[in-house]
Amino acid sequence: MLRLYPAIKPYVKHHLDVDHPHTLYIEECGNPSGVPVIFLHGGPGAGCDPSHRQFFDPDVYRIILFDQRGSGLSSPHARLEGNTTADLIGDIEKIREFLDIEQWVVFGGSWGSTLALLYAQAWPERVSGLILRGIFLCREQDVQWFYQDGASHIFPDYWKDFIQPIPRAERDDMIKAYHKRLTGDDELARMAAAKAWSVWEARCASLRLSKSLVNNLGDPHTALSMARIECHYFINDSFIEPDQILSDIDQIRHIPTVIVHGRYDIVCPVQQAFDLHNVFPEAALKIIADAGHSAFEPGTIDALVSATRSLGQSLQ
Repeated sequence: MLRLYPAIKPYVKHHLDVDHPHTLYIEECGNPSGVPVIFLHGGPGAGCDPSHRQFFDPDVYRIILFDQRGSGLSSPHARLEGNTTADLIGDIEKIREFLDIEQWVVFGGSWGSTLALLYAQAWPERVSGLILRGIFLCREQDVQWFYQDGASHIFPDYWKDFIQPIPRAERDDMIKAYHKRLTGDDELARMAAAKAWSVWEARCASLRLSKSLVNNLGDPHTALSMARIECHYFINDSFIEPDQILSDIDQIRHIPTVIVHGRYDIVCPVQQAFDLHNVFPEAALKIIADAGHSAFEPGTIDALVSATRSLGQSLQ
């Protein structure tokens, strides 16, 4: 079974001004002359982690990571204004132009898979390959499953903690109730909501509870950006049309694509990967028998590293 590549450090870091007041943190790792690949993190709002560099052979790939608007080391932190899906798609293209890259592989998981698909559909000529994990189609039923009625039946104990900050009278619309608190002026209520929101997701993300993931997403800095930005997107239907990704699939049929999805993914149930594959049979679909949503379960790591290895060999 394949494992992550050894830890590496960036050989250069950038701060790219996009639309005022947003500045993006970007880093490059690996081989400056290698196959370009851009990593799209989840959330939206989660930011990148040094471990994300390790899915790629540093001798083969020019590895580009960036924190999306309001996330990680990008600034201003947790900012919602000027933060839409169209903005993020535009940012990816600005990064490509800034780095003088003709074509690149796009690698994304969870919300990163959403963004990867939408970027590829907008700029298909710029994408040499897609590696997608934990498919999230951002339809109403997909959001409702995790934040209203669905996952709550699998993890009722974790759900009890998730709904605790919300008065009973408001629990029929958890997105609306959380949005009210995450964008309100009460700092204590805002932080309590942010932590409850982010810990709910972290607890549900792996087949076996990952304390390190709970600690990472529960960290106040990450929790605030992820909760605020996710809720901002979801209350606005992720700033895309219903079924937009599936409807526009013809734009990307020619792009070599691998889909990796955990059989027991509770955050984004495997049906979403099947719905994508049904309209995009040209893509390779790998269902990991003993995995949930996290990218860092052994079977998922194996499949993702195998995909980057194979695609890298074909593009060298």
